[in-house]
Amino acid sequence: MGYRMWVSAGLLWAAVVPAHGQYVGPQGGAQKVIDSSAERVVFFSGSVMLDDGAPPPETVRIERVCGGQPIFEAWTDARGHFAFKVSPTGSDVSTGDASAQGEGPTELNKAMNATSTQYSMPITNALRDCDLRGVLAGYRSEKVSMAIKSAMDDARVGTIVLHPLSRASTLVVSATTLQAPANAMKSFQKGLDSMRLQKWDAAAVEFGKAVKIYPNFAIAWYQFGLARQNRNDAAGALEAWKHALDSDPHYVKPIENLTVAADHRGDWAESEKYSRLWIQLDPEDFPGAYLLNAVANARLNKPVEAERAAREGLRVDKDQKIPRLSYALALILMDKKEYAESARCFRKYLELAPNANDAAIVRQQLPRLDELAAAGTEPRP
Repeated sequence: MGYRMWVSAGLLWAAVVPAHGQYVGPQGGAQKVIDSSAERVVFFSGSVMLDDGAPPPETVRIERVCGGQPIFEAWTDARGHFAFKVSPTGSDVSTGDASAQGEGPTELNKAMNATSTQYSMPITNALRDCDLRGVLAGYRSEKVSMAIKSAMDDARVGTIVLHPLSRASTLVVSATTLQAPANAMKSFQKGLDSMRLQKWDAAAVEFGKAVKIYPNFAIAWYQFGLARQNRNDAAGALEAWKHALDSDPHYVKPIENLTVAADHRGDWAESEKYSRLWIQLDPEDFPGAYLLNAVANARLNKPVEAERAAREGLRVDKDQKIPRLSYALALILMDKKEYAESARCFRKYLELAPNANDAAIVRQQLPRLDELAAAGTEPRP
C-alpha cells in the first residue's frame, strides 16, 4: 500500500457578537457598519491521514497560501486533526498549536478591511484566492482552494494529497502506530504538546506512559529518546531508541540517531553496525549513512570498506549536500598515497564548502599533495 497522505479539511462557521459603535467611512464621516451580522471570524478544522486511514507519522504543519505567500496556521495532533480560526486581525492558532505564533494580519487584513463595509463576508472574500496545504518533510503537497461562495455553501473544502518524494519517506512511518490503543495515543499526544513547549520532563513522563500502555509503540519510544536527550540523559536516550528499533526494525529514525550518537562518542564498532543497517534499509536515499559508515570503517582500520562507503555515498549524494564525503574520501586516498585523486577530492570539498572551519588547513595542505603527485610517488596499480 502506498504511503500517500491525505489532508481532509472541513469548515466550521461561527459569527461572534457583531461589532458595535461606528466606522469612519472613506469620506471621513461616521457611519454604522452596513451589515450588523457581518462575518467576523471563520473557524477551519480538518485532519491529516494516510490513504489507509492511519494517522500521520508525525505532526504536520498546516499552511495557508495566499498570492504565493505561505502563512502558518496550525500543527496537527497525534491523530492528524487540526483547527484554527481566521479573523480580520489575522490568524489565531490557539485552536491548533498554542506553542506556535501566527504571522499576523499581513495582506489578508488589508483585503478584509477594504471590503468590510461593502460585503457581509469580508473574510470569505479575502480567502477566495488562498489555498490550504499540509507540509511534511519527504512529501510533495497538492493544494486545495479555500474559496467558499457563502456560509450556506458546502463546508467541505476537499482533500490535499501529500506524495512521497522517495522510498525514504515510507521509512519514517512506523507500522506499530496503527495498533496503538486510544489511551496510549492520548499520552503520546500530550508528550508531543510538551515537546513543542520544550517541557522535556513532562514530555518524558507522557511518552513513558504511552510505551508502558503499548510497549511496541515505536514512534513513542523514539520521541521518548528525544525527550531524554534534551534532559541530558544520554544513556536513557540510547535505551529508548534501541526499544524503538526493536519494536519496528524498518523504522529508520532510531537507527539514524543511534548511528550519530555512536559516532559522537567514538564507538566506531557501534557506528559501523548501525550505519550499515541504515544503508541496508535504503541504499539510495541517505548519503549521510555512507559518510558515517566510511568514517567508522576508517577508524576501525578497514580502508577497503571505508573507501567503498565513501564512493557509494558520493554516488548517492546527487545534489552534493554532504561535502564531507569528498573530504573523507580525500583522507582515505591520502593514506593510500593516491595523492592526485586525493587532491581532487579536497578541491571538490573546498568548492562545496569554501567557508568550512577546516578549509584554511585544507588549502595549506594542497600544495604538498600536488608536489607528491607530481613527483610520481603514486603507488603503482
